[in-house]
Amino acid sequence: MAAEGIKEKGPAALAGTNASLAPLWERYLRQRDAASRQELALAYLPLVKYLAGRLGGRPQAGLSLEDLEAYGVVGLLEALDRYDPGRRVKFETFAAKRIRGAMLDALRRNRWAPRTVMDRVQRLLAATASLEQSKGGQASDEEVAAYLGWPVEEVREAWQDVHGASFFSLEDLLGTGEGEAPENRRLADPASPDPARVYEEKELKHLLRLALAELGEEDRLILALYYYEGLTLKEIGKLLGVSESRVCQLRGRALGRLRVKIKQWGY
Repeated sequence: MAAEGIKEKGPAALAGTNASLAPLWERYLRQRDAASRQELALAYLPLVKYLAGRLGGRPQAGLSLEDLEAYGVVGLLEALDRYDPGRRVKFETFAAKRIRGAMLDALRRNRWAPRTVMDRVQRLLAATASLEQSKGGQASDEEVAAYLGWPVEEVREAWQDVHGASFFSLEDLLGTGEGEAPENRRLADPASPDPARVYEEKELKHLLRLALAELGEEDRLILALYYYEGLTLKEIGKLLGVSESRVCQLRGRALGRLRVKIKQWGY
């Protein structure tokens, strides 16, 4: 397989396969035959596995990692059918958005007990905002648990729900979605952006950067490893010596704190 042996560190790691796949791409774009399509899909499976790993952790919405990968393959096949090299966007960039979108759509369709989960998340965020505003600094899980009257483990599980619910997407807000540069996203989506929305997003990104600077060292490290270094949850866990589920909790907590800070600023 053309992609065999590639270290799964993100879409950029697949760029080196382009030369070896060029003849296959030429044949597929010329003939659009099923055999070439299947070969290309197999070559880009590491990209699917990488993106599924970034959404992993405990099973979400009743979907296993293998389920997510299966939905990701559907997105990959759609990308192969729709890719136009004339737009000068790398296939990995074009495909990553559709693969991840297919997996997120599956999670949304199969979301477990959404009212219960979101109620717990909202209580957690409200308690965190109240505590951190009163003390002028970050509240620990133990302090939040005491405030809510919950066991500490329930607080940590609720932070994991923040991760799983995917209601706050740092990649989308900061323009760091799975290795896709903002200018490439504009090329992939030819629709003209709304000026008011562009301005609003610019202001929100500015606030996010300010909020990131105010996070604690652990929160900044988790977000940097996940969003900027492109590590999967499993890789971050190995690096920090914690479980993958604990990384989900830490990432959810960091995102929740960002949301709290931005809401405190009236956004």
